[in-house]
Amino acid sequence: MEVNHVELVMSAVDPAQYPTTGYPEIALVGRSNVGKSSLTNVLINRRSYARTSSQPGKTQTLNFYNVEDQLYFVDVPGYGYAKVSKTEREKWGQMIETYLTQRDQLKGVVSLVDARHAPTEDDVQMYQYLAYFNLPTLIVATKSDKIARGKWNQAVSQIKKSMALPNTDNIIMFSAPKKIGKDAVWNWIEEQAFGGNN
Repeated sequence: MEVNHVELVMSAVDPAQYPTTGYPEIALVGRSNVGKSSLTNVLINRRSYARTSSQPGKTQTLNFYNVEDQLYFVDVPGYGYAKVSKTEREKWGQMIETYLTQRDQLKGVVSLVDARHAPTEDDVQMYQYLAYFNLPTLIVATKSDKIARGKWNQAVSQIKKSMALPNTDNIIMFSAPKKIGKDAVWNWIEEQAFGGNN
């Protein structure tokens, strides 16, 4: 998709605040600092539109980005950040669960993991959770430019094994600075959101 118009239309904490336009939605999930904002900015051709916080765990709402009046990217609060209180984590968990399990407009989830390391326990749990609810999921391995190209297959194998993925087609190696993987991620998003008709 050629992106010229993007707008952060709302930050929501419960269903009453979700957009009512009916556009398909793609959620972005991943632990704090995995690169969700960087991925979003590359996809929408902006340098710093999506808010990157210097304080991990600061995003505490579901942020809905209207892309071309055709779909929403939904930035979900990062998980796995220790400095957030247990009560706060439980509150976020409930908010995220409500969105992921009850939102009809949600067409797919992009789950980000760090290509440089084995997926964390939180990464694995999130994937299992998405699989349990039969949500179409794309695993995007960020920061792939930080590892040698010759080790990419090894990184993919490690992710696949740790997360018990059914097939390798749902892992895309991604680099924000080099824009590697951008088109592949967009192809998946369009397939989920529009059935490939856009």
